[in-house]
Amino acid sequence: MVVLNRIYTRTGDAGETALGDGSRVPKTSLRVAAYGTVDETNATLGLARLHAEGEMDAALSRIQNDLFDLGADLCRPQAEGEETAEYPPLRMADAQVERLEAEIDRMNEALTPLRSFVLPGGSALAAHLHLSRTVSRRAERLAVELAAGEPVTAAAVKYLNRLSDWLFVASRIANDDGRADVLWTPGANR
Repeated sequence: MVVLNRIYTRTGDAGETALGDGSRVPKTSLRVAAYGTVDETNATLGLARLHAEGEMDAALSRIQNDLFDLGADLCRPQAEGEETAEYPPLRMADAQVERLEAEIDRMNEALTPLRSFVLPGGSALAAHLHLSRTVSRRAERLAVELAAGEPVTAAAVKYLNRLSDWLFVASRIANDDGRADVLWTPGANR
């Protein structure tokens, strides 16, 4: 259980922060950038939810919770034998990725296939979902870069990859099932 009774600690004043295992790293570390960008993605979803209702709002709420799981995963470096520890660290699970895939498939059934790229925009919800999509792509790039040098849960990287796809399809749903998508017209303004 997390208890936050004091918000500022002054322990980061010299440019370092503590990871989930207690080790200290520079705030510029790739690991901090990766989980910080996951947090940024989560904040953009909070804005999107201002325009969401019903099942879309519920789905975004589930994703926000998953993103806290993902941040917890990324902020704690993997250690040998951690899965048998008395309190194993929270790691992303394949089931979370599979849920996103099932939701993508279900949402995509209502959509007409695209014949052009979609410009970010349309409804307020769609525009916010596109912003979230681009931030999640940045989080994915950082997680992939981190995974090139340190162990990272495979499901964490997969989740970020599927999340950007989920957000793209959801933006089309938010644009009247794609009927209000703003399509790219190549070279239209030459």
